[in-house]
Amino acid sequence: MQLKKNVLVIVLFVFSFNFAWCQAIPSEDEKIPYFTTFSKNAKLSFGDDDFVQIVFFVVPEKSNDPFYIRVYDPDNGGTVDEKASAFNSKTKFSFYGGKGAHSDKAAQELSPKGNYKSGVFIMGKTFGEDAALDGKWYEFGPFNPKEGELQSDFKGYVFKMVVEGLDGDDGNLYKLFLSSQKDKNVKVEGSNSFYYEYTFRLEEKAGYVGHIYPYVTENVIEVDISTFDYDNAGTIRVVSVEKKGEMFASQTEGVWAQVKFKIEKAEIGTSLDIQFINKKEVKNNNVAVYITNQYGEAMPFFSQPIGGVPKYKYNIKMKPAK
Repeated sequence: MQLKKNVLVIVLFVFSFNFAWCQAIPSEDEKIPYFTTFSKNAKLSFGDDDFVQIVFFVVPEKSNDPFYIRVYDPDNGGTVDEKASAFNSKTKFSFYGGKGAHSDKAAQELSPKGNYKSGVFIMGKTFGEDAALDGKWYEFGPFNPKEGELQSDFKGYVFKMVVEGLDGDDGNLYKLFLSSQKDKNVKVEGSNSFYYEYTFRLEEKAGYVGHIYPYVTENVIEVDISTFDYDNAGTIRVVSVEKKGEMFASQTEGVWAQVKFKIEKAEIGTSLDIQFINKKEVKNNNVAVYITNQYGEAMPFFSQPIGGVPKYKYNIKMKPAK
């Protein structure tokens, strides 16, 4: 869906903070171990609704230094990835910059269709099973920051990574790091990442809590949280500065389900903490999530919560002593 102006206010707010952004993606605050992208012959009940993951990266406009996108465990095989029967899958990682990489409407859709590979192709690689890359980092780059699409609302150059599950039926689990160095993870000051739909692996242990953090812009009165294949693992809880925790029932396997969260005035200009709480142990629980406002507009959520992790503000009423 097209990103509207009221949603783009997020970006201006982001860059008004002097955060030392961590470029680990998923971030430490999310407590999510891996992205998950299945190959196109996988069953939908495995938890990936469309077999494509799109991640956007923002590099500050004033940056002139080359950077790298490092991928942990990019191959299909070994101890991290999810095997259907025998590892037979391929995953393609492609990087785009230039005009239209983000601004093209198709790039912001919740499903990969049309010209979602918009922009200028820079680099890509397809991975199969490769023991040499199992549990190892692979570097893409170096990238020139000026190769991205300059977006004034983001105050920087935007790049796009498209991860596609090709032949096969296995799940590729991986994580990313936006780094200033080729051979180690060193953050790029002022950079960030975001997505419109997010497919990821939850930890399996009971009591685990995973987090995602949308930011509430002006004029938003309701947030719709759509989840795919939560496997009846537990509950979804939404915490904000105004609410200690609003609980929603677990979702069923292999289908989309939606919950609605009403926005209070005090929640405008803050992040929400959407929590996935395991009530029991569930193995290989992969979930897809997207978030829209009351107009059906997709809300991008950044890997780091804008303004920090939201904390409920207790309203303690004092009574005079008798």
